Amino acid sequence: MDVDLLQGSTSPWRGLLLAQESWVALSILVLGLIVSFIAPTFASAGNLLNVFQNACFIGIMALGMTPVIISGGIDISVGSILGMCAVTLGIVLNADMPLAVGIIATLAMGIACGVFNGAIISYLQLPPFIVTLATLSIGRSLALVLTNNEVFYEFGQATASIIALGGGYTFGFPNVVYALIIGVIILHILLTMTRWGRYLYAIGGNESAARLAGIPVDFIKISAYAFSGLMVAITAIFLVGWLGAVTNSIGTGYELQVIASTVIGGASLNGGFGSALGAAIGAILVEVIRNALLIAGVNPFWQGTFVGCFILAAVLLERIRSLRR
Repeated sequence: MDVDLLQGSTSPWRGLLLAQESWVALSILVLGLIVSFIAPTFASAGNLLNVFQNACFIGIMALGMTPVIISGGIDISVGSILGMCAVTLGIVLNADMPLAVGIIATLAMGIACGVFNGAIISYLQLPPFIVTLATLSIGRSLALVLTNNEVFYEFGQATASIIALGGGYTFGFPNVVYALIIGVIILHILLTMTRWGRYLYAIGGNESAARLAGIPVDFIKISAYAFSGLMVAITAIFLVGWLGAVTNSIGTGYELQVIASTVIGGASLNGGFGSALGAAIGAILVEVIRNALLIAGVNPFWQGTFVGCFILAAVLLERIRSLRR
């Protein structure tokens, strides 16, 4: 009896130690300590705040990618969707529209792009990689067409408001930090406490069985891509405010960082696994790697190598956990 109670009391700790999020958080701590000894500037309050702020942009997008990967899909068009959303915001605000109108239009664009991806994947039964590869190209091309390769520096009557929203601080922290925290909480609730979340895990675990069980697979998959588009649109709003400008190249290459953050955080590319907290922590690790290399004076071209090694380690860890299960 005492042995059972002891085992029961230690199981939460054992689960915490086995969680991939814990290992990623430990990696961030260890890497941060090592770089701090090499270059003390890394541990300065200003630099750490800068790291956290930069990680939030990728982190919010990684939150959107998480349900997609959990359902067994992938979206490599998020960088282009970010560009489309940013261009939409720039065009609307440049027409001297209120900030609220620009935000609504941007969110609508993000959701529409996500629904478009999800509908083609679900109803035409096409591979997610191929579909989102196509929309990656389409989105970037449309951004060029809509802007005529011009940069937006002025946002009409909303110029001060958008800069204050995206680049401003509240209680000493960038506003985008609060957006990431709120996003983590909301997605965690959706994944763990709602039918939508249970359906996502079921579809990612075995889509055929989920269909036989009466789960609306197509609708859930479309909603996952729509959620991803929504989170990309939110990122675009904060990113445009932070940069103070809109270029048609904004978001280029972000898809790799977003997918890397999600996978490093514990999401399985085979589907069925993933968490909101893991996506956020994964994004922080990717940014810590980037910033640490710069601070330590290492050639920044090594960034891809380090991130790739962490991706391989994350996939290997997931494989070991799967074999144990």
